[in-house]
Amino acid sequence: MDLAAKSALLQDTLQDLGSLLVAYSGGTDSAYLAYAAHQALGDKMLAVIADSASLPRAELAAALAFASDHNIPVHILHTDELENPDYQRNDSQRCFHCKDELFTRMEETRAALGFAHLAYGMNLDDRGEFRPGQQAATQHHAVAPLVTAQLTKAEIRQLAREAGLKLWDKPASACLSSRIEYGRPVTRENLSQVEQAEEALHTLGFQQVRVRHHGDLARIEISRSELPRALNIETLDRITAALRPIGFLYITLDTQGYRSGSMNDVLPASAIVPAVKE
Repeated sequence: MDLAAKSALLQDTLQDLGSLLVAYSGGTDSAYLAYAAHQALGDKMLAVIADSASLPRAELAAALAFASDHNIPVHILHTDELENPDYQRNDSQRCFHCKDELFTRMEETRAALGFAHLAYGMNLDDRGEFRPGQQAATQHHAVAPLVTAQLTKAEIRQLAREAGLKLWDKPASACLSSRIEYGRPVTRENLSQVEQAEEALHTLGFQQVRVRHHGDLARIEISRSELPRALNIETLDRITAALRPIGFLYITLDTQGYRSGSMNDVLPASAIVPAVKE
């Protein structure tokens, strides 16, 4: 199918669902799904955003602003995955426990408000990646309209661009918990350190960054295109001065640059042991 046919199939798929809640994070995929669902269903759809300590405040604000700009109805769910010991343990199934909490709460909301379905923004490319959250979605019978329409990540960005959506080229942004090394417990303090550190790097002018939390050590990933600007003594000193007060004793720059899911390099889960004991 060409892209026009896939776009038409997406609209048909959404209309056939009748009414639905969309799991909305503010990323390009879920934002485009929410936008398309609103076009297809009007007030028979609701974008649901999960708010917890693992969601950066800047991302929450941006997600709400996008929805407001396009008159997409939004419901904020305050989720409690951080109270779940299985989530706190931070093994390879952390994402499952997060999404299980999300879809459990969304299902309660769906039943209370009378919507027919749950939907989330998985695209065709996501199916080949390590994403335990997809298992939770399956268990809660959440549908993936972007997959039904056979849309890839690049095609979703193209459709978003054609629709005039400003976030069509927004960099991917997983939850803050994904920055904490497997086996190190997820705590509000750790999440806050990561959020503050990444915000500091954005303030220094870097666009696509990750701060990977390894206890006393912060491993900084910066996009390859931006790495040359970081590789001078003055900038390195500014990075150190910004991150040390946050609580990191050692600050390192990853020479491979930014890459999605780099924490998964330590898998399989049998190789993971707790980094600290509490």
